[in-house]
Amino acid sequence: MSKEIITYIVFGVVLLVALVVDLGLLSKKNKEITLKKAMFQTIFWVLLAIGFFAFLWMEDGHQPALEYISAYLMEWSLSIDNIFVFVLIFTSFSVSEKYYSRVLLIGILMAIVFRVIFISVGVALVQRFEWILYIFGVFLLYTGFKMFSSDEDKQFDPETSKAYKLVKGIFPLTTKDANGKFWITENGKRMYTTLFVVVMMLASIDLVFALDSIPAVMGISRDKMVIYTSNIFAVLGLRSLFFLLKGAVNKFEYLQQGIAVVLIFIGLKMLAAHWINEWLNNNAQIFMSLGVIIVCITLSVIFSMIKNKRESSKLKV
Repeated sequence: MSKEIITYIVFGVVLLVALVVDLGLLSKKNKEITLKKAMFQTIFWVLLAIGFFAFLWMEDGHQPALEYISAYLMEWSLSIDNIFVFVLIFTSFSVSEKYYSRVLLIGILMAIVFRVIFISVGVALVQRFEWILYIFGVFLLYTGFKMFSSDEDKQFDPETSKAYKLVKGIFPLTTKDANGKFWITENGKRMYTTLFVVVMMLASIDLVFALDSIPAVMGISRDKMVIYTSNIFAVLGLRSLFFLLKGAVNKFEYLQQGIAVVLIFIGLKMLAAHWINEWLNNNAQIFMSLGVIIVCITLSVIFSMIKNKRESSKLKV
């Protein structure tokens, strides 16, 4: 049995056990998630991701392990930026907080399925047409520069979004309160409720975000195992992270700019790969990517906290 197969088996077993613990034992149907429970669940998923990093280091060596942790930090940072949009979706459709956990769970599990498909297609294309990486690089540069100066997330309106229009065009919808049901029957016809719409929107919006994150991860590593595991760990931790940060996510004002700089860096790295490979070996490139991600995200959070503190001081005066 190869090391890669062993790694996949361990990942699958850990994931199954983690889902049973987190979803089966720590969560109850239609119960609000408290801040304390969200904190413990977030720590649980982060420690699990770090534990898998340690396993990779021992089993496969430092290079795939460092690629994995770099990719995971990239995905985790993007997840924080996505939470603001998730909050807007729940608020716009007036979803009761007791349904948040179940809706997020189903939406995230659907997002994982879509991401696995998306990653598989992307990896297959790159393996066959390596020049596609240059297209990804240009796309990341465009996205990064646009994100750096844009306020698009704060202007996002779920009810006028393409995702909502697509769902509305395919499924017959009802605005009735169905007490947590995803569909009801009216006059012999199945009608889909607000909760169903929100689930579909969460999954589709996450897929849109994946258009940025997956090419960025492929700029860090070409290893399928690294790409799959980093994405899945980050997405599964998104539910608890949502409950932990939903009231404070708008306070990380400079996070978007920090992520934008990282995307620009990875885009440039992909475009200049030929010359970079001549000057730096794989280990040096991995440490460089990891360092840029940590520095950019850390500084963006620190600057956000400083600005919030200054604004609070002005209000007190």
